[in-house]
Amino acid sequence: MNEQSFPLQDRIVDERRTLLQQLQEWLEIPMLVLAFIWLALIVVEIVWGLNPLVESVGYIIWVIFILDFILEFWLAPEKLDYLKKNWLSGIALIAPALRALRLVRVVRLARLGRIAGMSRGLRLLRVLSSVNRGMRALGATMRRRGFGYVLLLTLIVTFAGAAGMYGFENNPNNNPEGGLHSYGAAVWWTAMIMTTMGSEYWPQTAEGRVLCFFLALYSFAMFGYVTATLATFFVGRDAENPDTEIAGAESISGLRAEIAALREEIQGLRK
Repeated sequence: MNEQSFPLQDRIVDERRTLLQQLQEWLEIPMLVLAFIWLALIVVEIVWGLNPLVESVGYIIWVIFILDFILEFWLAPEKLDYLKKNWLSGIALIAPALRALRLVRVVRLARLGRIAGMSRGLRLLRVLSSVNRGMRALGATMRRRGFGYVLLLTLIVTFAGAAGMYGFENNPNNNPEGGLHSYGAAVWWTAMIMTTMGSEYWPQTAEGRVLCFFLALYSFAMFGYVTATLATFFVGRDAENPDTEIAGAESISGLRAEIAALREEIQGLRK
């Protein structure tokens, strides 16, 4: 009885895994589009604010993401592994719920400083988790395109990160003289971080410093990838040029042909 149940369980697991993969393939493009719209709405909300109609669109997309997450979790044969791979996406879905339920109003009896800190922390969580969702959706579609994928991903991280920095560092700690007072200045500052050049201004809020740390980590990783890509490109061009000292595939193939011909001549002389 038990021996027959194991093949049945394995078959059910395989069927669930296949259904999950098919579902992800079917919803890949729609979820990619919704992820970009979701990220754009968060940027607009932080920088300029949303009117009620656009805010309702954001909540509709949020509900779609929740349904997709629940369906994928239900189909996943290994629930714990699925949560380990998608825990940040789950957090991204919880953050709007806190805002929708207006939990901040419940804790107004606490000190105003704590409420402001909670609000900034929630905003940091939304920015990081939403960028992560956009990166995952983009990676599922364009990862094989290499340099184009990295370039588009860098643009997304730059503009989304700039929105987060503007939200945190606009009049930081009630200091009107310092900070990033426009979204354009925040984009310029983030672009300098992306190029690893840095800037004279450094974040003054804790949330801004955390976001700056993650932006710096991404910029170093991206810079290393771009450097390796350019090196591979130029080495490949030098290898194709017969006048260079780098041996390419064609020159190595020619040497092998000459060695084979010499072997045949030596064997002919021995005979």
